[in-house]
Amino acid sequence: MSTDHSSIVLLAIALSLGLLVGVERGFKYREQKEGSRIAGLRTYSLISLLGAVAVMMSQQLGNYFVGIAFAALAIALIASYSINSTRENASLTSLIAALLTFSYGALVMMGYVTEAASLAVVTTLVLSMKGELHRWLHFIDKKELWAALELLLISVVILSIIPNEDMGPWDALNPYEIWWMVVLISSISFVGYFAMRIAGARKGIMLTALFAGFASSTALTLQFSRMAKQVPAASPLLAAGILFACGTMYPRVLLVASVINPELMVPLAIPTLTMALVTYIPALWLWFKGNQSVPENIAPPASPLSLWSALGFGVLLSAILLLSSALQATLGDTGILILAAASGVADVDPINLSLSGMSREGLALDTAVLGIVIAASVNGVLKAGMIGAIGGREMFNRGSVSLLAASIIGLLIASLL
Repeated sequence: MSTDHSSIVLLAIALSLGLLVGVERGFKYREQKEGSRIAGLRTYSLISLLGAVAVMMSQQLGNYFVGIAFAALAIALIASYSINSTRENASLTSLIAALLTFSYGALVMMGYVTEAASLAVVTTLVLSMKGELHRWLHFIDKKELWAALELLLISVVILSIIPNEDMGPWDALNPYEIWWMVVLISSISFVGYFAMRIAGARKGIMLTALFAGFASSTALTLQFSRMAKQVPAASPLLAAGILFACGTMYPRVLLVASVINPELMVPLAIPTLTMALVTYIPALWLWFKGNQSVPENIAPPASPLSLWSALGFGVLLSAILLLSSALQATLGDTGILILAAASGVADVDPINLSLSGMSREGLALDTAVLGIVIAASVNGVLKAGMIGAIGGREMFNRGSVSLLAASIIGLLIASLL
């Protein structure tokens, strides 16, 4: 048992956690007559206190006493449930909640105060969200359910078993970090899909654009450019969405680089934030201008989860990490800048992660900054060309000009600095 708290304080905490769960259960059945409820506010409080007392008694009687107390409580609850199974309030959920409440009281006395409190709060939230959870089941369809399960598989299961250590040539690859980026991109794709479905096309376009700025603005640029060709009336807001996503990329690049190496924050902030400003200003204008012109019947993407795109990003990231290490070992700083330009054609994140990490291990800060800005600028030029080639002249005038201006200005600032 923890020595950080006195027994009285721990017992009070255990009692309060039981009260928390009991308030939710009691509130649900508050309209019923006194005595007609199987368990309410007082019962759940006492159950949690029972768990705490059982742990205290186990110090004298042996650890098995907690198991005996838990089993006795379970038998009593099951018997009560069986006798009252015809009542409306005879809920199996309440039975499970009572057993959990006993466990939370026991955990508090064992020293797991934070864990028990967190679990009690989560339990109360789940119990109170019965109606919402049931409505969500009717809201989603089979492909969305499978997408959610796939996301859980790659994030909860696979991520937990992947080794978190450097390996491969030059120790350039960390499987955990690479897979984490796959999970991140898939998650934002999933959230963006439901943003469009729940909030509607008009709000969903902008929500998706903001999410895509943290995942893959290149993919969003391709999708929105195609939509603009199909629905010309929506092109102002679609262009605004592209610019918002692309503009978000620049502070995201700054944030990621600064987290990996804080010394990059100051020299990288001036070019990246200037590029973001040049992109955001026309985006805001297009957003106000086109907010009323988006048709209501624009559908979200066909699939909630772009898993294959995320896996392709993982492969690209691995290749970029290997190439950056190889070029630095053979060509020095010149090879790094060449690779940065080539990497920007596909995505900025791999080279940003690579150069930021290398700057902690001896790569000059100015070389890292220039390489990151080169990658971001090349990526901006690529997306500008994509907008014009796929979306047409009007989309080019609305979106491409701003991206080209941001790329040129960012390169000039980085070169001067």
